[in-house]
Amino acid sequence: MPPRLVWLCCRSHRALFTDEQDCERLHAADSRSAARTCRATMATAPYNYSYIFKYIIIGDMGVGKSCLLHQFTEKKFMADCPHTIGVEFGTRIIEVSGQKIKLQIWDTAGQERFRAVTRSYYRGAAGALMVYDITRRSTYNHLSSWLTDARNLTNPNTVIILIGNKADLEAQRDVTYEEAKQFAEENGLLFLEASAKTGENVEDAFLEAAKKIYQNIQDGSLDLNAAESGVQHKPSAPQGGRLTSEPQPQREGCGC
Repeated sequence: MPPRLVWLCCRSHRALFTDEQDCERLHAADSRSAARTCRATMATAPYNYSYIFKYIIIGDMGVGKSCLLHQFTEKKFMADCPHTIGVEFGTRIIEVSGQKIKLQIWDTAGQERFRAVTRSYYRGAAGALMVYDITRRSTYNHLSSWLTDARNLTNPNTVIILIGNKADLEAQRDVTYEEAKQFAEENGLLFLEASAKTGENVEDAFLEAAKKIYQNIQDGSLDLNAAESGVQHKPSAPQGGRLTSEPQPQREGCGC
């Protein structure tokens, strides 16, 4: 039986692997190299944000997860958006209650054959955007499965927001706003409808999750010392300009 080929979508390593661990080892080597480069510049490069929040975007293939990410980070709509293979990654700095927060956003593939790969990215997520397509009821019907994964693989305080994408296609609607809102309320989720094409509510989707995470930090329900919190506080910068701790390395560079 031939080995199973896995193509992790990382932009830095567009290659076929017969074992997911091969790619993980390659990432680990890159992360060490990136961390060394980052440490060399940290003494003179202070952070311009206070926190890092890790997000994941989950949902069926074709619901517009990558388009939402692109609209949020680039303020553009990708009319011909290719299906994600494995995971994609994006960042953006936002402001919540006067605090600058860097969002590290992992856009996961919706195809079943990549679920084993993408599930590893759920761990340590502070926020999860669970997306369905309002014009395709099947994507709504599969939400329970996505929610089960999110509940089982993230920490209990992970903020999950349900997003009904493609709100611009009202004439083709197959899922009502009311039933999706009821699903969200029954499962303790934030909820809104959005359009990656027009940009409607895209900003709000990411910001509302961030506001809830920050609220959890402020009221003490989210422990920043917990490894799986999905939140990093920036290192302090004492006199002399040297930072007192190092950021966690990330896939395509580090967290600075």
